[in-house]
Amino acid sequence: MSVSNVGNLMCLYMHEISPGKGTDAPEFCIKAAARALLESGSRNWVPVIVKEVSEDQYEVIGNGFVYAIAEEAGLERVWCVVTDASEKTLELTKILTGESVPKVNLSTASRDDIQAALRYLIEKPNSELKGVKLAIATNRIDEALRKSWKTFEPITKLKCGITKGKKLDALKEVFYLTPELTLEATIAEVATPEATTKVKLNTLSVTQLRDMAKTQGISGYNKKKKQELIALLSVG
Repeated sequence: MSVSNVGNLMCLYMHEISPGKGTDAPEFCIKAAARALLESGSRNWVPVIVKEVSEDQYEVIGNGFVYAIAEEAGLERVWCVVTDASEKTLELTKILTGESVPKVNLSTASRDDIQAALRYLIEKPNSELKGVKLAIATNRIDEALRKSWKTFEPITKLKCGITKGKKLDALKEVFYLTPELTLEATIAEVATPEATTKVKLNTLSVTQLRDMAKTQGISGYNKKKKQELIALLSVG
């Protein structure tokens, strides 16, 4: 597509546009809106968002409801904004048009972001998280070592009302994870005897080894030397 067309408002023929994934709007809403559109002058003041798939051929990537209304109204042409065809643009367009829910990185999310996302899930009609206490869930997730999480599974151990199954799966609508390799993650990875082989203990400092020993409940760890700590942490 010509670079000059990106971002342009263009009046395209309907036969040049494919609906893409379409819209799940109720038939009544589409038909009633189409009548309103025809009565008001047949111009869609809210443009359809499209990308060019080939020469003079486009595909709807946003405001699919508006396209469905124009189609129902029998319009010959519809006003569109043309975007580039990148996946990032597609994802952002869906978010900006309200056709998909934005997600928050739970690995680094602030307490306010966690609370807002959980409130959205809890207050949804027929929510899988109905009954979950917002304040408790927010505080316990916020205080957890989230940077080391590779899955949402650790949340089920926080005693915050979110258990395995549908409740845990519901979180995937608003959260994603990008685990970071940090000291916290290292300690969490080797916090049990059976996992100690995952890290070369002799590459860690005495302070790090003592933190690990404390996590495992080893008594007298603060008086042990490095080799003694390594020996104790390697047992099992």
